[in-house]
Formats: sequence, structure tokens, C-alpha cells
Amino acid sequence: MALAELYTQYNRVWIPDNEEVWQSAEITKNYKAGDHFLHVQLEDGTELNYPVDPAALPPLRNPDILVGENDLTALSYLHEPAVLHNLKVRFVESKLIYTYSGIILVAINPYKQLPIYGDAIIHAYSGQNMGDMDPHIFAVAEEAYKQMARNNKNQSIVVSGESGAGKTVSARYTMRYFATVSKSSSNAHVEDKVLASNPITEAVGNAKTTRNDNSSRFGKYTEISFDQSYQIIGANMRTYLLEKSRVVFQSENERNYHIFYQLCASAMQPEFKHLKLGSAEEFNYTRMGGSTVIEGVDDRANMVETKKTFALLGLKGNFQMDVFKILAAILHLGNVEITAVGDERSSISLEDKHLNIFCELLDLNCEKMAQWLCHRKIITTSDTVIKPMTRAQAVNARDALAKKIYSHVFDFIVESINCALQFHGKQHTFIGVLDIYGFETFDVNSFEQFCINYANEKLQQQFNLHVFKLEQEEYMKEDIPWTLIDFYDNQPVIDLIEAKMGILELLDEECMLPHGTDENWLQKLYNNFVNKNALFEKPRMSNTSFIIQHFADKVEYKCEGFLEKNRDTVHEVLTEILKESKFRLCANFFQDNPVSISPFSSTINIKSARPVLKSPNKQLRMTVGSKFRNSLSLLMVTLSATTPHYVRCIKPNDEKLPFEFDSKRVAQQLRACGVLETIRISAQSYPSSRYSILMSQQELSINDKKQICKIVLQRLIQDRNQYQFGRTKIFFRAGQVAYLEKLRSDKLRHACIMIQKSVRGWLQRKKFLHIKQAAIIIQQYFRGQRTVRQAITARTLKQTWAAIIIQKYCRGYLVRRVCQLIHVAAVTIQAYTRGFLARKKYQKVLKEHKAVILQKYARAWLARRRFQNIRRFVLNIQLSYRVQRLQKKIEEQSRENHGLLERLTNLASTHMNDMDTIQKLELDLGKLTAQKRTYEEKGKKFKEDSEQKILKLENQNKELQEQKETLEIKLQEKTDEMKEKMDDLMKQLFSEVQKEENQRMILEKNFQNQKQDYEKEIELLKGEIKILKEEKTQLQHQIQQEIVIQDGLKMEVGQLTKQARKIPELQKEIELLQTQKLDVEKQAQSQKRELREKMSEVTKQLLESYDFEHIRSRLSMEDLEHLNEDGELWFAYEGLKKATRVLESHFQSQKEIYEKEIEGLSFKVEYLSQDINHLQKLFREENDINDGIRLEVSRLTSENLVIPDLKQQVSELENQKSDLENRLHEQTVKLKEMSNRLHYELEGDRTQRRTNEEQNEIDTKERERLKVTTQEIEGLRNGLLQDEIQDEVKSKIKQETTRLTVENMDLEEKLDMKDRIIKKLEDQIKTLTKTIEKTEAHVPTLSKEYIGMMEYKKEDEERIIQNLILDLKPHGVVVNTIPGLPAHILFMCVRYADYLNDADMLKSFMNVTIDGIKKVVKEHSEDFEMLSFWLSNTYYFLNCLKQYSGEEEFMKCNTPRQNKNCLKHFDLSEYRQILSDLAIRVYHQFIIVMENNIQPMIVPGMLEYESLQGISGLKPTGFRKRSSSIDDTDTYTMTSILQQLSYFYSTMRQNGLESELLKQAVKQLFFLIGAITLNSLFLRKDMCSCRKGMQIRCNISYLEEWLKDKNLQSSNAKETLEPLSQAAWLLQVKKITDDDAKEICEHCTSLSTVQIVKILNSYTPIDDFEKRVTPSFVRKVQAMLNNREDLPQLMLDTKYLFQVTFPFTPSPHALEMIQVPSSFKLGFLTRV
Repeated sequence: MALAELYTQYNRVWIPDNEEVWQSAEITKNYKAGDHFLHVQLEDGTELNYPVDPAALPPLRNPDILVGENDLTALSYLHEPAVLHNLKVRFVESKLIYTYSGIILVAINPYKQLPIYGDAIIHAYSGQNMGDMDPHIFAVAEEAYKQMARNNKNQSIVVSGESGAGKTVSARYTMRYFATVSKSSSNAHVEDKVLASNPITEAVGNAKTTRNDNSSRFGKYTEISFDQSYQIIGANMRTYLLEKSRVVFQSENERNYHIFYQLCASAMQPEFKHLKLGSAEEFNYTRMGGSTVIEGVDDRANMVETKKTFALLGLKGNFQMDVFKILAAILHLGNVEITAVGDERSSISLEDKHLNIFCELLDLNCEKMAQWLCHRKIITTSDTVIKPMTRAQAVNARDALAKKIYSHVFDFIVESINCALQFHGKQHTFIGVLDIYGFETFDVNSFEQFCINYANEKLQQQFNLHVFKLEQEEYMKEDIPWTLIDFYDNQPVIDLIEAKMGILELLDEECMLPHGTDENWLQKLYNNFVNKNALFEKPRMSNTSFIIQHFADKVEYKCEGFLEKNRDTVHEVLTEILKESKFRLCANFFQDNPVSISPFSSTINIKSARPVLKSPNKQLRMTVGSKFRNSLSLLMVTLSATTPHYVRCIKPNDEKLPFEFDSKRVAQQLRACGVLETIRISAQSYPSSRYSILMSQQELSINDKKQICKIVLQRLIQDRNQYQFGRTKIFFRAGQVAYLEKLRSDKLRHACIMIQKSVRGWLQRKKFLHIKQAAIIIQQYFRGQRTVRQAITARTLKQTWAAIIIQKYCRGYLVRRVCQLIHVAAVTIQAYTRGFLARKKYQKVLKEHKAVILQKYARAWLARRRFQNIRRFVLNIQLSYRVQRLQKKIEEQSRENHGLLERLTNLASTHMNDMDTIQKLELDLGKLTAQKRTYEEKGKKFKEDSEQKILKLENQNKELQEQKETLEIKLQEKTDEMKEKMDDLMKQLFSEVQKEENQRMILEKNFQNQKQDYEKEIELLKGEIKILKEEKTQLQHQIQQEIVIQDGLKMEVGQLTKQARKIPELQKEIELLQTQKLDVEKQAQSQKRELREKMSEVTKQLLESYDFEHIRSRLSMEDLEHLNEDGELWFAYEGLKKATRVLESHFQSQKEIYEKEIEGLSFKVEYLSQDINHLQKLFREENDINDGIRLEVSRLTSENLVIPDLKQQVSELENQKSDLENRLHEQTVKLKEMSNRLHYELEGDRTQRRTNEEQNEIDTKERERLKVTTQEIEGLRNGLLQDEIQDEVKSKIKQETTRLTVENMDLEEKLDMKDRIIKKLEDQIKTLTKTIEKTEAHVPTLSKEYIGMMEYKKEDEERIIQNLILDLKPHGVVVNTIPGLPAHILFMCVRYADYLNDADMLKSFMNVTIDGIKKVVKEHSEDFEMLSFWLSNTYYFLNCLKQYSGEEEFMKCNTPRQNKNCLKHFDLSEYRQILSDLAIRVYHQFIIVMENNIQPMIVPGMLEYESLQGISGLKPTGFRKRSSSIDDTDTYTMTSILQQLSYFYSTMRQNGLESELLKQAVKQLFFLIGAITLNSLFLRKDMCSCRKGMQIRCNISYLEEWLKDKNLQSSNAKETLEPLSQAAWLLQVKKITDDDAKEICEHCTSLSTVQIVKILNSYTPIDDFEKRVTPSFVRKVQAMLNNREDLPQLMLDTKYLFQVTFPFTPSPHALEMIQVPSSFKLGFLTRV
């Protein structure tokens, strides 16, 4: 097919335009080969004869169906206008900033914040294939991460573009994606540190330019390292070509690096005052551009953020202050004033403020710095010359020093960041993110643009090789010769720059020369390359520039400044001054052999494809150009060793307007970034099913699809070079798919015309026939009226009337005749049919009557036989049942007797103890009375002694007075003072004597009071002793009665032993019965065999002589089933009619013999049962006797309760005794004090002292005697309590207990004998029943009354938790059990602990239960069934704690029995709260597991799978769909989702999950389905079509039907799908008029404005018959929605969880009815 054939009418082409670059036009006339004009019509209606070159026709426009594609390689025509138009449509109309171009992601800067970078978007792209979702920077990052994880190969992401295109933001989002999806489990927060490196590098390496407010002025390659689990462990950074000139010069409306303005904004803060900074307007280096503030940017807040990120990386305050000091010094250096001294000299004042601050901050010598900034040292071979510099030269030297210092600071910060991001261990893989400048061309291009474009040439070469390699692999995979591909190779341009004697080497050579200039270097370039290299040109109008033909465009470079920028030198004297700095960091910057500033230790050991050319001169390698070439070569080696991914950032306009598309600027960048080259190289493959409409029926009938494609393409495209067949794909050259689209649209157009023609013809024919019929009717009526008017006369009327009457009678006669014939025939038919039916009915009744007779006899015989079997069976069961009941009763009675014996022994022991205590109390009373007498006698003696002592004291006093008088007579000569002293002494003596007498009187009174109290207490004790004696007599009387009762029991036991002797006789009779039964059974078996043989013979004869099928048809299914019940011959009915007469007599005789034998056996069994009943009566009587004993024991226990009162009285007596002892001790102490005082007062008088000493000795003897008496009292008291009373009581109790134990032992021996006899009888009866009936009957156990508790021991808690929680499996437990059975068992254990009133036990059990549930949930955190099971049980356990808490609000629905089971002693409200929190945790984990299981099914089932017939529309796909990163083997459908939901539902129901909880879980799942589907719809433009909306609505209806089927309409799950339902409606509704826009705003209430606009912008027609949504309509809808107050959020939060509530639903199950299955292995628990 010739290309000219495509230029036909209605096709569209692109025509160059000065403003829009390209303009669309429609061909109005078919183009013929050789024409020089093309007749076209522009979009504004202008018709034009466009001149064309037949060899180069204008590019064709793609069909509308291909416009707006996600991948540019899906376009049929791969040329610049098609790419430009596709990007414009996506960017301006659909507001989509990302587009694929083969392996490149084209990113257009929107200059507006978009809601497409949240965590929800990251999670939406995580795990997805690259071509499945809309283009996004996250998709590229996910592809790199996935290929790294799958192939274990390092990856690279190359982000390029010119300033302002969004490179930094794209790289930042890429790193953020890696940090989010690969979070490490450690606490090092490596991801946060990696992200923290971005704000720091942006602060020191980004600045405001005229094109961008945050322009990166350096290239950066960040290598993010991953471990074997593909989690981030560290990072490393490599930088390229920092724009150092910006430090000292900025153009108008530009700024210096951000860090300077942040420092100036924070200058007034205390920590920065020592830097002596001011506002940015005060410094030359920051005010040069005239723009110190960026609108919307707070430099002070950014400074705080910078410091935080420094700290996050571990770079603390000292490091930060060192860096800030150097940066502040650079600003002060820029303000140093250099004044000109004449024309050849300059100077700096030593008093310059900023110079002094600069030297102070860096700790430099101010005088030397001022001198050498204005002078330079020239060293020659013979001498050293100091030459002054002009002001301009000094300014340049100052600026060079500032640039050098900043360069070192920048490298130092990068090195510090790399150190902070270093990691321990081995790097497994890495992903490198390259943020580097794109191709640049300005009005004036210098050394920086030359290096940038050189780097882009290298990157483009590597990119072309990578694309070529991918295409080669694709072609080889499809077995297509890859020599068909050709691509542009830019190696000549690279050789021109870096080869030997290339531009860079000549530049380095010129830099070596002392007097090298830019002009000399440029002249060398002219000489070497002009007219010798086609890629190098000399401008016509300039001798200071040169032109290089780069891969993107021609660039003219100004040679001015090349040498200086390449040298990048600072005067050596200045560097020496800085080396001498005492500021260590500054001095290290300028050392001769500094440590590598930015070490990038590459672990890749791969040689470059082209060797790097190294100069032999050491000095040359230090130039900027040589260093940049070396670092670029290392970068190329790194990229070559990785799998690269490309992001090309495009700047849509220079005015930074949001969503404004400047076609000229975009086209210029597209040419520069290699997008068009990628499209040209990339091949395409399309599914052939879209073009099935171009095939004929004969071609479609071929089974081989590949053969069909070959035949069709050979017929449609004659040139075989325009397409190639691969193994699985077809590759087309440019334009061929558009040609197929044209053929397809032409075929569809012709088909439409044919349909329209047919429909219009049918409509016209229908209309014509309708009109024709109407005309005929009109004509008919018109002609009829006319003929009537012409032909009507009186005669004709009479004739007509007569003819009508004749016709009437004739027709009536004929009809009556026919009616009579029909009546006769009907009566005859009825008679015959009725007779036939009656005879048939009679035969049926007769047969039924006979069958009834047969059934009657057969059923009677079977019933009799069954009755006899049942009667025998029942008799045997009754016998065994009664024996077992007797055995159980005997066992229970033996247990009760044991219990009674124990209680009797206990009572006897307590009684003996009480008797001993009583006797001891009597002895105590006797001793107390004796003591009382002794005390009275001692009191009398004490009185007499005290009186004698008083008399002696009085006599002594008299003698003292006499002595005193004699002394006064003798001492009359002494002074009056001595007399007064003697008088005082005498007075004191008299007062002491009086006190002594008073105390004596008080003691006597106290002693008399105590004596009275003692007497009262003795009288009380005597009364109590009398009462105890009376009680003792009563107890003895009761004991005698018990002895009488025991004698009666002995008599009863004797009778029982007599009756037990009859048992051997019964045994012998049973043995005879067994032998007789065996004989009877043998006879019966032999008779049965004979009968069966006879029956078989008879039945054979009957079968031969009788119609078997006839009989079979007459029997109903019920009769057959009834026959088969007995297991006899199933066909007995067939031969029963003749066999009954032959066998009737034989059966009757055998029956009578058998019945007689059975009656004999039954008589013997009845005799045995009577004996057993007699034994039962005896046991009942014995039980009654035991009950009497129990009552007596309980009475004795109540009487023994009096003994503790006696003990209390004894303790009170002991307390009174201790009080007496305390009082006596106090009195002795007082007497001792009195004696001491007397001793000291009469110390001067010997006689008086001697008498006092004697008195003291007497007092001490009295005290000792009193102590002896008190000790005797204590001994008597203890003896009373410990010896006498206890011995007597113990002896009596021992006697009673020994007597009772002997009697009980006799009873136990007799009961054991009875047990043995009954066991023997039971064994004999069992053998008898086995012989009578082989099958054992089920004997129901006796029911017991339970109170709903589980008795357990504290040491069994761990076993309970292990068996009931940890080891319990849901399978098998939930079958045939009540919901929440483990929870009910746990609560029954809680009730037991509450019943015991044991707080420690209850607390321990609750704690281990909660810990056990936590443990089982943690161990099975991914097991849905286990989580469902324990969520249900936790909920039921919580409800049980509420229901039986005793609180009124929870007891409303309880039964009276359940209210009795409430907790009695403890309030467990705190544990209810803990359990509620635990249930919420289990529920959340339960929801997470369900979401993880169903999440992979949602998008394939809800969006991708197409169940509706005829709605799928295949469109050509691009490179991304052609080579998907992962082949999905599992394909999910809507059925998969419904099956998964049904599995969830059935499992939850099976595990007994409460209905409200189940509804909440279903609601959460439906929200997830709706949210994920809607989010994916937002991110997949190819799914936004009308037909896909129909499919989504259909899938929603399936979900609603599922809800209805499961009766879950009340769960509000349907409402969670409302946003998705509205989105599906929005895709289907008409979107053209104002009414449509209004309807959309009114209907889509669950969608936000951002979401509605996103769907409208993403709407994509599937075929040519749909229309796109116009931008004006979108703006109209957006204007109507402006009044809405909703969040500007695009994505729904799929992690959102509805608040869960646990409703209280009381359990209907009674605790006392709950039984523990054996499978729980809880045999150690007992029901109470």
C-alpha cells in the first residue's frame, strides 16, 4: 500500500503553524500521487490549498479513538505533532500530567498541588503492573522495586529535564515511595533519614531562578541500599557540577541558595547572634537579584525544618554551628569593601567591619587577608614578585574565594549526609535515583550549559542503547529479524567533545598555558573542526562563539569565561592563609591531601564500553572539565550495570501558569529529551480481534488464528515490509495501524450507511403502505356512497329485504340441523367414555380391595412377628435396667454410709473434746475457790502486817521527836538558818507520811473491789457449769437412743443376709434357663433354615407361574419400603397369595411352640424381678434408717456450737487476771519510789537510815512473796485450761468414736457383701441378655440436677487454657454444639470461683483466660477461621459476664433460673472493659485478614472482568501493555468475589458470630470493595467509559443480590457502595448540555468535586461513535460544585475502619443444661 492512498477525503493531517507549531486540517478531496497541492479545511472552517512535496507529505493525524492514550507508543502515527497533541489533550482537557512513551515516563509540571501523591495512592500502585494503572511516578518506582526484588538486579531511575520542569519533586516522590513500601522493622528509621537528606540538599543546592522557585543547581545521584528482605538499610549520594557562580552572582529576579536567606531570616534568634547577620537586603551576595523573598515561602520556618533534618541525621548542634559560621563568613566576605587606588592598585581598610567579622568567624589573620585580597604573588624561576591587583581583579579574587569556600562546604555537607546514611552489613541490591539537568539552550550559553549538554549526550546514548537492547530482546523473542530497526547514534558528538584532541582536551591544554585565553582556545577549535566535522559550525556573524549540533538541537556557545570556569583556581596565598586558620573545619578544606570529600564507593566492577581518555598531565585532571568527565564516566558505568527507568520532566510554560500548554516550549523540550526517538525506535503490537470486522465469513471459519491474520493482512496490506509476524504478536510500521483503523472506520461507515438505508427504506415503505391503505379505505367508502346514491330504488330495497329474510330462515334451519347432529354425537361419546371410566374405576377398586386383603394378612403377620421380637427385647432391657438401677442405688447408699461414718467420727471426736473441756472447767472452778480462800487469808494477814508497820512507824516518829528535842537543846547555839532547815525537813517528812497513809487506804479499797468482782465471776461460772451438766445428760440420752437405732440396723442387716442366701438358688435356675434358651434358639435356627429353603422353592415356582412385573406395578412405594423394613425377602408379596395356604399350618404350629417357651421364660424373669423388688424395699428401709442417723448427727452438731461460748468466757477470765497483775506491779513500783525518797531525806541521820533500810528489806520480801503468789495463780490457771478439762473430754469422745467406728465397720462389711452378691447377679443377667438378644440396648442414665458451675482446682488452670483455648480447633467444635460453647464453659468456671468467694482464684483464672485468648489470636493472626471462632467466643464470654453480673439492665431478659445463677460476691466490670478492648483488637485483626484475602480479587473482578456480552471494546495498547512486568496467572472474576464473600459468611455463621457483628464485618468488606474499585477507577483512564460503567453497575447488582440472598439488607453495606454506584452512573449518563451538568451535580452527592472532575476528565470513548467530555462542560460542572463544602481528596481511605459496637444479647442457653464434649479433653472438670 502506497502512503499516498491514506490521503483521502475525511482523513486529517497536521500542517505546520507558527503559533501552535502544528495545526490540524481535514482533507476535503482525495489526494492523487504527483499532486502538488492538498485540499484541506482547517478547524476554523477555512479552506486551503496547501502546497506539498509529493516526497514529503504532511503527517497524518491519528484517529480520535487513539487520542489521549496512556502510552504514546499506542499511537499509530509516531511523529511530533501526534505526540504533542496527545500530551496536550491529556494535560489540558483530562488534567493528567503523566504519560508513558515506551519506557519513558513524561511528567509535565502542573504548577499546582494535585491530590495524587498521598499514602492511599502509594498503596494503590504498590504491587500493580506498570501498564495496568494510569501513568504515574509511583508506577515507575514500583516497577523498579519489583524488578529489583524479582531479578535481584540493581535499578536506576533517571529523572531529567530543564529547570522548572519538576525534577526535584519527581525524585523526592520516588524516594518517598521507596521509603513507604519498604519500611524496615528496626527502630533505626532509616527511611526517615533518607527522606531527610532532601530538605538539606535543597537548602544548600537549590535556589530561585526566573524559571523555578526551587531550582536544583546541581546534579544528584542517590543510591538507596536494600537488604535481602528488600528493606531500606542506607543510602549514598553523589553530586555533579554545582553552580558555584550563583554564590557571587544572580540575575534579575533570582536568588542565591536558600540557606543564606534562611540564616538571615533567623539572625535575631539567640543561637545565631554571634554570626552578626542581618536581613538579606544588607548583603551583596543575597540582594544582587533584587528578589530576596519568595511568595508563600517562610525562610525562618524552613530554617527550623533544616535544623530538624540535620538533627534527624545525627548532625547535632556543633556541626550545624560550624557550617552556619562558614556560610555567614561567606556573606560577610561579599560585603568587604575594596577601594581602587589609582588604575592599577586597590586596597581594603583594616577597620572594615565585615572583614573583621569574616576573619573572626574563620579565625584568620585580618592583616594578611586584607593584603592578599588586593595583591597576588607571581613565582618565577629566579624570583618572586608581588603584584598589586586592580579593583576588578581583587573583586574577582574575593568572589573566587567565596565560591571555593562554598564548594567545600557543600561537599562537606554531602559527605556528612553519606556518613549518616552509612549502614552496617552487606548491601544486597540498590536503586539509584538520578536527578540531573536536562538539555539546555539559552540566548547566551556558557561553560555550564556545555557540561550539561555533554552529560545529556552521554545519557541519551546510554538511553538509546538500552531501548535498542529492549527492542532487540522483544524481536528475538518473537523471532523477527532485528536488523530492521535503525536508530540515531550520537557517538560522533560525544567524540567531538571528549575524544583525543576534542573540545575538552583542547580546553585543558589551553588552561595549562600561563597566557592562555578564551580567544586562543576558540581559534584552535575553528582550526581543528570547521569544515572538518559536520557537527561543529562557526557562526556567520560572530568570532567569539561556536555551534555544536547536539542530538536535540543546535546550540551556540559563547567562549567567554570557559578557561576561568574550567580552571576554578584561587590564589595560593589565600589558600595558605585559610590553611593556617585555627578554625579546624575551615583549615581542613584547604589541606594539600584532604580526605575525599564525597567518596562514592561503588561496588560495581564493570568496565566501560568506551575507555575514558586520561591525560598524562596531572594538573589537567584537576580542572572542572576533567573531573566532570571522570564522574560522568563512573555514572555511565553505574547506569550500564543497572536496569534504568526514565522520567522526562517537561515544563509546559514559562509563566508558571497551572495547566497552560505552550506548544512551542513543549515541542522544544520533547526534541531535547529524546521522547520522539524512543517512539520511533519502539515497535508496536496490537490484538487482531479489534479488526475482526475486516474479515470475511470464510476467513473467520479457519481455526488457526495466526493463519487468519496472515490471509487478512495479505489482502489488506500488499507491502509485506509494512508488518512482521512474530510468535505471538504482529509488529506494524508507522501508519499501518492507522490504515487499518481507516479501513475499519470505512467498513463501519459503510455498514452504518447500509443500516441507515435499510431502516430509512423500511420506514418509508411502512409510511407509504399506511398512506396507501388509508387512500384505499377512503376510496372504498367514497365509491360505496356513490354507487348507493346511484342504484337505490324502492323495488331494490324490497327485494333486498326479502332476500335477507329468506337467508335468515335458511341459515337458521341449517344451523339447527348441524346442532342436533353434534348433540347426538356428543351424547354417544359421553356414554361410551363414562362406561369406560366406570369399568376402569371398578377394576381399580377391585384390585385395591384384593391388595388390601393381602396387605392386611401380610402386615398382621409382620406386626405379630415384630411385636414378639420387641416384647422379648423389652423384657431383657427391663431386667438389665432394673439390675443396673439396683446396683447404682447400692453404690450410692454405700457412699452415703461412708459419708455418715465420717461425719459420725467427726462428731464423736468433737463431743469428746467438748467433754474434756467441760471437766477441765469444773476443776478450774474448784481450784479458783481454793485460791479465793487463800487470798482472803493472805489479805487478812496483809492487813495485820500493815497495821503493825504503821504502829512501828508511829513509834519511830515519836522517838525521832524526842531525839529532835534533845538535839534542839544541844544545838541552841547554832544559827537560825539551821533551825529553819530542820523545820523544813520535818514538814517534808510529815507530808510523806500522810501520802503513804492515803495510798495505803486507796490500796485497801481497790483490793476490796477486786474481791467483790471475783466473787461475782465465780457465781456466774457456777451457773454455767450447771447448764453444761444438764446438756451433758441430754447428750448421753441421745447417744443411748443412737445405740438403740444401731441395734435395729443390725437386725435389718441380719434379715438381708438371710435373703441373700437365696441368690445361689436363683443362679442355678438362671443357668437352667440359659441352657433351655440355647436349645430353643438352635431349634428356631434350624426351623428358619428349613422355612427359608421351602420359601425359596415356593417363590421360584410362583415366579415362574406369575406375572412379576404386573404385581410390582400394583404395589406402591410405601408397601415396598414397609416390606424391606424387616430384612426378609423383599419380594414376599409376589408369592404370598399362593404361599399362605401351603405354609399357614406349619407357621401356626411353630408359632405356638415358640410362644409357650417365651411365656415360660417370661414367668421366670418376672419371678426374678419380684425378688429384686423385695431387695429394693430392703434397701429403701435401710436408707430411711440412714436418714434418721443424719438428722441426729445434725442435731448434735448444732448442740456442740455452745462450746465456743465457754471458751470465750475462759479468755475473759484470763484478761481479768492480767489486769490484776498489772495493778499489783504498779503498786510495788510506787512503794519502791516512796522508800527511795525516805532513804535520801534521812541520809544525815544514821539511825533513821538504818530503820529505812530495814523497812525497804521488808518491802522487797513482801514484793517477792506477791510475785510468788501471782506465779502460783498463773500455774493454776494454765493447768485448768490445758490438762484437766481437755483430758476428760478427749477420753469420753474417744470412747464414743471407737464404739461408733466398730459398729460402722460391721455395717460396711455387710454392705460390701451385698455389693458382691448384686454384682454376681448382674453378671449373670448380662450373659442371659446377650444370649437372648445380640444387640445391646441403650440404657438411659439417671438425670441429676446441676446448678451451672464447673468445679476445678487452681492447679488445673493451665490445662483448661491449653485444652479449651490454645489447642482447640474450630473444625468439629462448632458442629452440633451451641454457639460460644468454650465461652460458656469458661464462665461456668468463673461462677465456681465466685461461689467459693475466692478472689485470688477468680483473678488468676480471668487473667490466664485473657492471656490465653491473646496468645491464640497472636499465633493464628492470619487464620480467618480461628479469628472468627475466637471473636465469637470472646463476644459470648463478655455477654455472659454482663448477663450474670447481677445488674438490672442486663437481667431484664433472664429467666428466674438464670437470675439465680448470677455472680454473688464479685464485681467483674473492670474485666468486662478489658475483654471489650480485647474483642475490639480481635475484630480489627479479623477484618484485616478478610481484607487481605479479598483485596487481590477486587480490581480484576469488579473492573477488569467483563461478564456482559458485547460491551468489551479492545483498543490498541502501547509498549507497557506489550511487555508487562509480571504475568498474572490467577484471573479473578466477579464470581470469585461472591464465592469469597460466601465463604466468609458461612464461616462466621458456622462459628456462631452474632448477627450484628456479622453485619458490621460485611459492611466493612463492602466499603473496601467500593473504595478499592473506585480508587482504581480514578487511576485507570482506560476504565472510564460508558460500557465499563454498565459492567460496574452490573457487578454492584450482583453484590446487592448477594446481600438480599443472605438477608443482610439491614447491614447498611449497600450504602457503602453508593460512591461507586454514582461513579458508574456518571460514566453512563449523557454529558453535553447544561441540564446534564445540573443532573450530575444533583445525583452525585456521595462523590467529592475533585472525584467528579477526575472522572469527567478521564472519560475515554471506546470507539468513534462516542464523544469526549469537553473542557467547557467540565468547567461548568466544576462551577456548579463550587458551593459544596467537601474535602479536596481524590482517593478514598481504604484503611478506614467503621466503629465497631458489641451489642448485648443475652444467651438463651441455661448453664445447668450445658455439657462438655469429650473432644474438649476436659475430663478433670466436674459439673456442679
